[in-house]
Amino acid sequence: MDGPILVYVTTASPEEAEKLGRGAVGERLAACANILPGMRSLYRWQGAIETAQEAVLILKTQRSVMDRLTHYLRQHHSYDCPCVVALPIEGGNPAYLDWLKQQVEPGPGTALV
Repeated sequence: MDGPILVYVTTASPEEAEKLGRGAVGERLAACANILPGMRSLYRWQGAIETAQEAVLILKTQRSVMDRLTHYLRQHHSYDCPCVVALPIEGGNPAYLDWLKQQVEPGPGTALV
C-alpha cells in the first residue's frame, strides 16, 4: 500500500539535518525536507537520562520508499540509533499531494500511478 507520509528524524545539528535532507531529496527518496533547528531533547540512553540540543528533519515522501529511506538515513546518520518514524498524511491539498508523489522515485517493482 502506498500513500503520502511524513518522516520525522532527529539530528545532532541543523547541518546534519541539511546533509540528510539534501541526500534524501537528491536520491528521490523524499520530495521535500523541512529543518527545524534548536530543539531540546530529553531521553533515556544506556540507563541514564540525557539531554541534548538537536534539530528536527521532516521529510515528505511516499510509504513505498520508507524502507529505502530508512536504510539511507541509518547509513548516513551520526547516531547509533537514530529516530526515524513515519506518520501518515490523511489528506491535504490534492495538487500538493500529486506533486509529492511525482517527486519520489518508486523502488523496484513499484509503479508510478
